[in-house]
Amino acid sequence: MRKTAVVLFNLGGPDSLEAVEPFLTNLFSDRDIFNLPFQDFMAKFIASRRAPKVVEEYKLIGGKSPIGYWTELQRKNLEESLRSSDLEADVYTAMRYWHPLTADIAREVSEKGYEQVVLLPLYPHFSSSTTGSSFNEWDRAFKNKSAKVIRVNNYYDNPAYIRAINERIDEALLRFPEGIRKDVHLVFSAHGTPVSYVKKGDPYSHQIKKTVELVMEERENSHEHHECFQSKVGPVKWLEPSTSKKIEELALLGRKHLLLIPVSFVSDHVETLYELGIEYKHVAEKAGIENYIVMTGLNDSPLFVEALCEEVLKKLNG
Repeated sequence: MRKTAVVLFNLGGPDSLEAVEPFLTNLFSDRDIFNLPFQDFMAKFIASRRAPKVVEEYKLIGGKSPIGYWTELQRKNLEESLRSSDLEADVYTAMRYWHPLTADIAREVSEKGYEQVVLLPLYPHFSSSTTGSSFNEWDRAFKNKSAKVIRVNNYYDNPAYIRAINERIDEALLRFPEGIRKDVHLVFSAHGTPVSYVKKGDPYSHQIKKTVELVMEERENSHEHHECFQSKVGPVKWLEPSTSKKIEELALLGRKHLLLIPVSFVSDHVETLYELGIEYKHVAEKAGIENYIVMTGLNDSPLFVEALCEEVLKKLNG
């Protein structure tokens, strides 16, 4: 049996308040996303200006990002699942902007002489800004030219992944008063991208739409649902409608009960806990929404790990 490594890609997040500014510097240094003049200087400058505000956000969710904790749990559970499927694989985590950094893990995996390496992003939907950037960083650092590198580009339509989302939706609906559960509107919120990405052929927004269709199809369109996008950065035009505008729009239409579903994220972090859970909750309350609940991330979902395991085995057996 071939010596196999599986590498989970994720964004990463600051593991302390002191890590916020260097994390942001790494983010704004990514030339796959930001094309800035004097990039290194500008990345540090922008990070230093944004850090104080972002530090305050992290203070409200416990002083650090939980993405490292959840990703490590997913890594451990996936490794156990693969080994129980008779694949003796070692599973690694490679973060794009914080430790363990992708470049460091690429060098470690290269030195250990694996015969095949499966690159598995914790981004179910492909975008050049997430999966594409992680693949590019891996290619720059991975030096073992004899290893077979296998890439999982996306798994937005994996049945176990769809079931995992629906399981979380069902759990979240139980948090609403029983008498109004059927009146809840499901609001699928995905991380946005610039519209220019779509014009260049980036499939991300189409894959998000398909995931939502499959989720609703499986639950036989149990509730009215909506799609929107969050986390806009910079002055360029981004995918619309924005999550905050969608919340306000639904309130104007007299909708009073909203379940926010972070559809493009597979673990809780600042964009689910602060942006959806605190910032947009204020928007909802101001607009007159009576019940506003954010779905828990996939985090420790066994169904999600099942989906990851399926994707690895499918690639290796295919």
